[in-house]
Amino acid sequence: MIIKSAKFVKGSVGSDSVIEDGTPQVAFIGRSNVGKSSVINTLVNQKDLARTSSTPGRTQEINIFLINKAFYLVDLPGYGFAKMPKEKKEWIEKMTDWYFFRSDCDHRLIVLIIDAKVGLTKDDLEILYQFSEYKKNVLIVANKIDKVNKTELAKQLEKIKFDVGEYKVIPYSAEKKSGVGELLYEISLVI
Repeated sequence: MIIKSAKFVKGSVGSDSVIEDGTPQVAFIGRSNVGKSSVINTLVNQKDLARTSSTPGRTQEINIFLINKAFYLVDLPGYGFAKMPKEKKEWIEKMTDWYFFRSDCDHRLIVLIIDAKVGLTKDDLEILYQFSEYKKNVLIVANKIDKVNKTELAKQLEKIKFDVGEYKVIPYSAEKKSGVGELLYEISLVI
Protein backbone atom coordinates (compact mmCIF):
# COMPACT_ATOMS: atom_id res chain seq x y z
CA MET A 1 0.00 0.00 0.00
CA ILE A 2 1.19 3.49 -0.85
CA ILE A 3 -0.21 6.43 1.09
CA LYS A 4 -0.73 9.24 -1.39
CA SER A 5 -2.75 11.60 0.78
CA ALA A 6 -3.27 12.10 4.49
CA LYS A 7 -5.12 14.94 6.13
CA PHE A 8 -6.36 15.75 9.58
CA VAL A 9 -10.17 15.68 9.63
CA LYS A 10 -11.00 16.55 13.23
CA GLY A 11 -10.53 15.84 16.90
CA SER A 12 -13.65 14.38 18.44
CA VAL A 13 -14.63 13.92 22.07
CA GLY A 14 -17.38 11.34 21.70
CA SER A 15 -20.33 10.44 19.53
CA ASP A 16 -19.74 12.11 16.19
CA SER A 17 -21.19 11.79 12.69
CA VAL A 18 -17.67 11.67 11.19
CA ILE A 19 -16.58 8.77 13.40
CA GLU A 20 -19.75 6.83 12.64
CA ASP A 21 -20.04 7.69 8.92
CA GLY A 22 -19.25 4.14 7.74
CA THR A 23 -15.69 4.89 6.63
CA PRO A 24 -13.31 1.98 7.38
CA GLN A 25 -11.03 2.74 10.32
CA VAL A 26 -7.65 1.66 11.61
CA ALA A 27 -7.33 2.72 15.26
CA PHE A 28 -4.09 3.29 17.16
CA ILE A 29 -4.03 2.86 20.93
CA GLY A 30 -1.31 2.40 23.53
CA ARG A 31 -0.13 3.77 26.81
CA SER A 32 0.89 7.40 27.13
CA ASN A 33 4.24 8.25 25.55
CA VAL A 34 4.58 4.98 23.63
CA GLY A 35 4.82 6.80 20.29
CA LYS A 36 1.35 6.45 18.71
CA SER A 37 1.55 9.79 16.92
CA SER A 38 5.11 9.09 15.74
CA VAL A 39 4.03 5.74 14.29
CA ILE A 40 1.19 7.45 12.40
CA ASN A 41 3.55 10.15 11.10
CA THR A 42 6.03 7.57 9.76
CA LEU A 43 3.23 5.59 8.10
CA VAL A 44 1.96 8.62 6.20
CA ASN A 45 5.49 9.99 5.68
CA GLN A 46 4.62 13.36 7.18
CA LYS A 47 6.48 14.89 10.07
CA ASP A 48 3.66 16.70 11.82
CA LEU A 49 0.33 15.18 10.77
CA ALA A 50 -0.28 13.73 14.24
CA ARG A 51 0.91 15.96 17.07
CA THR A 52 3.80 14.47 19.02
CA SER A 53 5.00 15.52 22.44
CA SER A 54 7.49 14.42 25.05
CA THR A 55 4.77 15.12 27.63
CA PRO A 56 2.61 12.03 28.21
CA GLY A 57 -1.12 12.51 27.78
CA ARG A 58 -1.12 15.23 25.12
CA THR A 59 -3.71 13.46 22.94
CA GLN A 60 -7.03 13.98 24.70
CA GLU A 61 -9.39 13.60 21.75
CA ILE A 62 -10.11 10.97 19.13
CA ASN A 63 -8.00 12.38 16.29
CA ILE A 64 -9.20 11.34 12.84
CA PHE A 65 -7.04 11.38 9.69
CA LEU A 66 -8.38 10.67 6.20
CA ILE A 67 -5.98 8.48 4.23
CA ASN A 68 -6.07 8.20 0.42
CA LYS A 69 -9.65 9.57 0.59
CA ALA A 70 -10.64 5.99 1.48
CA PHE A 71 -10.17 5.22 5.19
CA TYR A 72 -9.43 6.78 8.56
CA LEU A 73 -6.40 6.37 10.76
CA VAL A 74 -7.59 7.15 14.27
CA ASP A 75 -5.22 8.27 17.04
CA LEU A 76 -6.76 7.65 20.46
CA PRO A 77 -5.63 9.09 23.80
CA GLY A 78 -3.02 7.04 25.60
CA TYR A 79 -3.66 5.26 28.83
CA GLY A 80 -1.43 4.71 31.81
CA PHE A 81 0.84 7.19 33.49
CA ALA A 82 -0.25 10.57 32.04
CA LYS A 83 -0.46 13.20 34.76
CA MET A 84 -3.94 14.70 34.66
CA PRO A 85 -6.87 15.14 37.03
CA LYS A 86 -8.71 11.94 37.94
CA GLU A 87 -11.95 13.22 36.37
CA LYS A 88 -10.20 13.89 33.06
CA LYS A 89 -8.64 10.41 33.10
CA GLU A 90 -12.03 8.80 33.77
CA TRP A 91 -13.63 10.85 31.00
CA ILE A 92 -10.93 9.74 28.50
CA GLU A 93 -11.44 6.10 29.55
CA LYS A 94 -15.20 6.40 28.96
CA MET A 95 -14.63 8.05 25.56
CA THR A 96 -12.19 5.31 24.50
CA ASP A 97 -14.53 2.60 25.78
CA TRP A 98 -17.40 4.13 23.79
CA TYR A 99 -15.26 4.30 20.64
CA PHE A 100 -14.18 0.65 20.73
CA PHE A 101 -17.17 -1.10 22.23
CA ARG A 102 -20.33 0.99 21.81
CA SER A 103 -19.98 3.13 18.69
CA ASP A 104 -21.03 2.22 15.17
CA CYS A 105 -17.47 2.61 13.84
CA ASP A 106 -16.20 0.29 11.14
CA HIS A 107 -13.07 -0.89 12.99
CA ARG A 108 -11.10 -2.89 10.48
CA LEU A 109 -7.98 -3.09 12.62
CA ILE A 110 -6.83 -1.99 16.05
CA VAL A 111 -3.10 -1.35 16.31
CA LEU A 112 -1.99 -1.75 19.92
CA ILE A 113 1.35 -0.02 20.30
CA ILE A 114 3.63 -1.14 23.09
CA ASP A 115 7.15 -0.15 24.11
CA ALA A 116 9.56 -2.88 22.92
CA LYS A 117 11.88 -2.24 25.86
CA VAL A 118 9.14 -2.28 28.52
CA GLY A 119 7.07 -5.10 27.03
CA LEU A 120 3.39 -5.52 27.85
CA THR A 121 2.26 -3.64 30.93
CA LYS A 122 -0.73 -4.55 33.09
CA ASP A 123 -2.73 -1.86 31.25
CA ASP A 124 -1.72 -3.30 27.84
CA LEU A 125 -2.81 -6.77 28.90
CA GLU A 126 -6.14 -5.48 30.23
CA ILE A 127 -7.05 -3.69 27.01
CA LEU A 128 -5.86 -6.64 24.93
CA TYR A 129 -8.13 -8.90 26.99
CA GLN A 130 -11.09 -6.56 26.32
CA PHE A 131 -10.37 -6.58 22.58
CA SER A 132 -10.22 -10.36 22.69
CA GLU A 133 -13.57 -10.54 24.53
CA TYR A 134 -15.17 -8.36 21.84
CA LYS A 135 -13.43 -10.32 19.06
CA LYS A 136 -11.63 -7.26 17.65
CA ASN A 137 -8.99 -7.58 14.93
CA VAL A 138 -5.80 -6.54 16.74
CA LEU A 139 -2.20 -6.14 15.64
CA ILE A 140 0.65 -5.46 18.09
CA VAL A 141 3.35 -2.95 17.19
CA ALA A 142 6.44 -3.19 19.43
CA ASN A 143 7.72 0.38 18.99
CA LYS A 144 11.10 1.89 19.90
CA ILE A 145 13.15 -1.18 18.95
CA ASP A 146 16.01 1.24 18.25
CA LYS A 147 16.22 1.85 22.02
CA VAL A 148 17.00 -1.82 22.78
CA ASN A 149 20.30 -3.60 22.06
CA LYS A 150 20.04 -6.51 19.61
CA THR A 151 20.56 -9.34 22.12
CA GLU A 152 18.03 -7.92 24.55
CA LEU A 153 15.61 -7.15 21.69
CA ALA A 154 15.47 -10.76 20.50
CA LYS A 155 14.60 -11.92 24.05
CA GLN A 156 12.12 -9.11 24.55
CA LEU A 157 10.31 -9.81 21.25
CA GLU A 158 10.13 -13.50 22.12
CA LYS A 159 8.54 -12.64 25.48
CA ILE A 160 6.09 -10.18 23.86
CA LYS A 161 5.05 -12.81 21.29
CA PHE A 162 4.52 -15.33 24.07
CA ASP A 163 2.47 -12.82 26.12
CA VAL A 164 0.15 -11.86 23.23
CA GLY A 165 -0.43 -15.40 21.99
CA GLU A 166 -2.14 -15.51 18.61
CA TYR A 167 -1.71 -11.81 17.78
CA LYS A 168 0.85 -10.77 15.19
CA VAL A 169 3.71 -8.60 16.48
CA ILE A 170 5.55 -6.13 14.27
CA PRO A 171 8.91 -4.84 15.57
CA TYR A 172 8.90 -1.11 14.81
CA SER A 173 11.02 2.01 15.06
CA ALA A 174 9.38 5.32 14.20
CA GLU A 175 12.83 6.88 14.59
CA LYS A 176 14.52 4.57 12.03
CA LYS A 177 11.33 3.96 9.98
CA SER A 178 11.71 0.23 10.54
CA GLY A 179 8.56 -1.88 10.24
CA VAL A 180 6.68 0.72 8.18
CA GLY A 181 6.29 -1.50 5.10
CA GLU A 182 5.06 -4.45 7.14
CA LEU A 183 2.49 -2.33 8.99
CA LEU A 184 1.25 -0.76 5.75
CA TYR A 185 0.91 -4.24 4.29
CA GLU A 186 -1.18 -5.42 7.26
CA ILE A 187 -3.41 -2.35 6.90
CA SER A 188 -3.82 -2.99 3.17
CA LEU A 189 -5.20 -6.46 3.96
CA VAL A 190 -8.19 -5.01 5.84
CA ILE A 191 -8.99 -1.89 3.81
